[in-house]
Amino acid sequence: MKITFAIFVFFFPSPYLKKLLPLETPWADGTAAISQCAINPGDTFLYNFTVDKAGTYFYHGHYGMQRSAGLYGSLNVDVADGAKEPFAYDDEITILLSDWWHQSVHKQEVGLSSKPFRWIGEPQSILINGKGQFGCSLGGEFINGSTKCSQDIDEQCQPEVFSIQPKKKYRVRIASTTSLASLNFSIGNHTMTLVEADGNYVQQVEVDSLNIYSGDTYSVLIETNQDPSTNYWISAYQIARKPPHPLRPGLTILNYKPKAPNPVLDAPSSSPLPTPPLWNDFTGGKSFASKILALQSDQLTIPKPPTSFDRRIVLLNTQNNNSGYIRWSINNVSLVLPTTPLLGSLKYGLLNGLDSEKPAEDFPANYDVMKPPVNPNSNSGGSVYKFDYGITIDVIIQNANVLEPHTSEVHPWHLHGHDFWVLGYGEGRFSSESSNLNLKNPPLRNNVVLFPHGWTAIRFVTDNPGVWPFHCHIEPHLHMGMGVVFAEAVNRIKTVPSGVLECGLTAKTILADSITSPDPLGAPSPSPSPGGVSSLGPMGAVNLIFIYLFCVGYMFVN
Repeated sequence: MKITFAIFVFFFPSPYLKKLLPLETPWADGTAAISQCAINPGDTFLYNFTVDKAGTYFYHGHYGMQRSAGLYGSLNVDVADGAKEPFAYDDEITILLSDWWHQSVHKQEVGLSSKPFRWIGEPQSILINGKGQFGCSLGGEFINGSTKCSQDIDEQCQPEVFSIQPKKKYRVRIASTTSLASLNFSIGNHTMTLVEADGNYVQQVEVDSLNIYSGDTYSVLIETNQDPSTNYWISAYQIARKPPHPLRPGLTILNYKPKAPNPVLDAPSSSPLPTPPLWNDFTGGKSFASKILALQSDQLTIPKPPTSFDRRIVLLNTQNNNSGYIRWSINNVSLVLPTTPLLGSLKYGLLNGLDSEKPAEDFPANYDVMKPPVNPNSNSGGSVYKFDYGITIDVIIQNANVLEPHTSEVHPWHLHGHDFWVLGYGEGRFSSESSNLNLKNPPLRNNVVLFPHGWTAIRFVTDNPGVWPFHCHIEPHLHMGMGVVFAEAVNRIKTVPSGVLECGLTAKTILADSITSPDPLGAPSPSPSPGGVSSLGPMGAVNLIFIYLFCVGYMFVN
């Protein structure tokens, strides 16, 4: 099945197809300076890859902080024809969570890279399907210091109301594209049954709310068995960072048909807002994370991880002060991407496009993760870890105290090109002797949270040749250097289509090769047409055409 859709945006983006794994097509990952050249304004780039797994996904720009500027959208993949999922439902709704600032992304990026350092601050609004409020709240009467939005609120700020039929079972697909905010999501008076995480089925577990970090996707089932004469709150509260006052939760309404909804008048004024956890309730966050386990049933069983690893890498997250410039670093190296895509430098052996130093695979034994760094300085570089094909890799993500005493932050980490098994979480410094890892039923994810002053252990198999970023999914953190790159069996990548790597040092090399051996995949891309789809239907081959026009100031996906 072939699907095309187009997106019009500002800037010089490379959209990343979040969570859909580009098997055997690493150039379709959409990461500028890693898997391809950035797409210039006015140019067209065709992403061609195979959709091999049903689930809840999304896409977003991966150049600078474009996701924060609104370049993102949902991608839902249905099961293949004739296949069944391990749960049944009557209908579904899709909820995309994000955050919004009034300051432009360009000014945010400049502030993060300036001396003195200027932090972006907390978001002005939490958005649900791209809509939110500022200066008032739908539930203002229940929020200390806030006011209720008036009836004449601008139509663009009115929430998207989700209308459902009584006495049905709904699948609610939830994805977080937030730039910074971690969220606690709930639906008033409705228990949710968790069934999917990051496109992988999990053991069904009932929850009243779920913690969703940037990059996470979930599916939950709800029964529409409540009083149909009233409406119910859908809420997304900030957690893991101290929220602003007054609170600015993302709010919208679950509306029972046939009652006609009015987004403002029909807000459930007689029903208080769902009560969020304390913003720093990390114990509750760890409890929720521990409930997510791989599905093992007669219908379907998620593969178990290999029982041992071939190579283990420990990545220490630190905040650093380099002569007044604040950076994030991994094993004392802050990620700075080159002008030549790493895929090209590695494939063509262009040593000038790569760091000469091998990145560290652990950190000093005397480093105290509970205290600020004794030496706050760090280096800058590419941090490319090279892996052979078909081996088992363990990665221990180790959190640490930041520059301010007694402070450590939440970091959601995402790996491109792979699902991985989440083997466990722990407190303090990781120790192989005392760490009890789950090899029985760990969930398959491609996004995982790292809690303050703790560690997270993951395992994956190097079965997808390519050059894959592994990074914190918080947009300003990645911009400030919190990430590494995994280069995996690049020698197995045969032909790269034209238009992917023709920039930087690879441009001349590819031009020389094309004169002697024309690229069979280098045929011109078809002319794109505007419009788009967000549901990819049954699994199959997919073409995504992204068009970038410098003069168009909006994005659309039907």
